[in-house]
Amino acid sequence: MVDNKKKAFVLGMARSGYEAAKFLISKGYDVTLNDSKAEQAKDQMEELESLGVKMNLGSHPDDLFDDTFDIIVKNPGIPNDHKYVVKAHYLNIPVINEVELAFRYFNPGVKIVGVTGTNGKTTTTTIIYEILKFAGKSAYLMGNIGYPICSFVSKLEDGDIAVMEISDHQLCNLSDFKTDISVLTNLSEAHLDFHGSYTAYKEMKKRIFNHHDKSDIAILNLDDSEVLDLTKDINSTKKYFSSQSPNENGCSIVDGYISYNDEKIINVGEIKVKGMHNYENVMAAIVVVKEFDVSNEVIVSVLKSFGGVEHRIEYVNKINNREFYNDSKATNVTSTQIALSSFTKPTILLLGGLDRGHSFDELEDYLKHVKLIVAYGETRYRINDFANEHNIKCGNVETLEEATNIAYEMSEEGDVILLSPACASWDQFKSFEIRGKMFKEYVNKL
Repeated sequence: MVDNKKKAFVLGMARSGYEAAKFLISKGYDVTLNDSKAEQAKDQMEELESLGVKMNLGSHPDDLFDDTFDIIVKNPGIPNDHKYVVKAHYLNIPVINEVELAFRYFNPGVKIVGVTGTNGKTTTTTIIYEILKFAGKSAYLMGNIGYPICSFVSKLEDGDIAVMEISDHQLCNLSDFKTDISVLTNLSEAHLDFHGSYTAYKEMKKRIFNHHDKSDIAILNLDDSEVLDLTKDINSTKKYFSSQSPNENGCSIVDGYISYNDEKIINVGEIKVKGMHNYENVMAAIVVVKEFDVSNEVIVSVLKSFGGVEHRIEYVNKINNREFYNDSKATNVTSTQIALSSFTKPTILLLGGLDRGHSFDELEDYLKHVKLIVAYGETRYRINDFANEHNIKCGNVETLEEATNIAYEMSEEGDVILLSPACASWDQFKSFEIRGKMFKEYVNKL
């Protein structure tokens, strides 16, 4: 008897691979999951095996992937030059990711809001979701924010709103995926090791507008020339947000108020999250929720109470009059610039992580209040050189725990101790979330 079952190859486990494998099994696929790391969550492995997923962990055997497979679902973090991906292209086997896989099974009556950009994605996405929920809309939060999209497909019904954070890695390996509303928060150099160039990175970000026509909405940062240049030829209906000039086609700050078109909504002093970068995130979110007829009263209520996102300039604790902040989500220099701009007190900066060869020179103009840098991880020697060049004291240690302890020992009352690493976490931690959680544990041990 011939087995006509379709075969799927899931490359990379993590959260998205785990959910993709379960989803494919539910759709009748014969599934093989492969990951280079042998150690995975035991309960997840046992669940997948019980469902019939063939688990191959610890290496990438040359003969594991062949022409019998119908599709590869690739973890977004795995580069497109991986040998299985190259082989798939040679064999004309489609390579997609978990976002694309889920989208192909979406209820067509679901509205999709996609948020991307170098910085501000998570905060903007979360604010959109919180406002829609408070307004009584049937909204779901998903995507790069930590909730794989495949896990929501069976729940979504006509009229529901899928609010997605979409990273540049997730915008690779898409073909049919399309949003109804797309937000591009800002652009600056990031993930060049993955994409090869800033131009390639920007072109990947542009895919958030794929398949758009005039009935779809693009919400853009009017103050970011790179964003405006990149999107000059997209087909979407464009709306804007601006912190620098009045804007009658979206949101702007006028006389200390955030206004939508010509209507004042909220004084920035009443918004719980502080900083111009957060006001920009708020404006982008307002332009989105206005497409769903949300009232100003609802928007104001949420903005007065929303305290921010975990791992993004997150207040941790105050110990002997030293304030600790967790900005583990700062995986690039621009994010650390934003964090440093948020403080005027003497600051001890914890900097370090995976060495992608990127420069720290663009931090120079943001070091006004930095009295000490504590460098850790793979990048610690280059950070030490950078600090010496700018006459800033620098501690040099191997681990984040050591860095936290040194920062505290060398601090004085009134200091801010800020983890804003400007680097990815993968030299010592599986994710920036784990890095941030461990930092908070180290602080609370003090």
